[in-house]
Amino acid sequence: METASFSPSSPATLPSFLLLFLAVYLVGYFLVFRSWKSPHLGASCLMSLFHGTPAVVLASHAILTTPRAAETSPHSFASPNTAVESAVLDFSMAYFTIDLLHYLIFLPNDFLFILHHIATLYVFATCRFAVGHGAHALLLLLILAEATSACQNAWTIAGHRKNDVVLARRVRELLSPPFYLFYTVVRGLAGPVALYDMAAFYGSGAAEGAVPRWAWISWLVVIGSAILLSVLWVLRHWVDWFREKNSSKKFK
Repeated sequence: METASFSPSSPATLPSFLLLFLAVYLVGYFLVFRSWKSPHLGASCLMSLFHGTPAVVLASHAILTTPRAAETSPHSFASPNTAVESAVLDFSMAYFTIDLLHYLIFLPNDFLFILHHIATLYVFATCRFAVGHGAHALLLLLILAEATSACQNAWTIAGHRKNDVVLARRVRELLSPPFYLFYTVVRGLAGPVALYDMAAFYGSGAAEGAVPRWAWISWLVVIGSAILLSVLWVLRHWVDWFREKNSSKKFK
């Protein structure tokens, strides 16, 4: 049985995942979406599909199968990272690295997503390589962050073609309300609750000697900022959706 002591995954794990996501991106760019005017947009969504739901499954598996889950402590936010948890962090870091390169090459003016990816990589990399503890907390938040991934990517792909393909426009219109609602619940409700739980644990000093103060404070700032931006993002889409609905009623 795997112990709860810090046990980093194989050094080859991160490079292997980098090659995996690069391959997925290239397949999307040169094969799946080659007929698009901007195939890089579809390739990024395809890569995100290969990351989002698998990341939720892998992170859930890591949390549920780690022996420390049965410990008396209500949280394991300061526990040493296990090999399985480290592998999940490698998996996500590889995705965000390739997608960051995608934005830097094709969408260098999309500062919000570029900063988001850099900040996410900072949190995962410091937990993985500098601190060696706290992956349990980050994987819980990763599950929440990626729970909406499949729906969001389908919604995004449909949005890229809504002006060219009637079916894409209908799919986008059909997906928008349930996607916005799901996203609001996960990012606007569950996310802040998980962040508060994490802040309360670290703020109590329970992680003293395991997770340095600079690490958990910076993690909370980055994650809190990401949640706030997510809430503002979905709020803007809710406003646009209601505006479009009201406009369509006036012309009927």
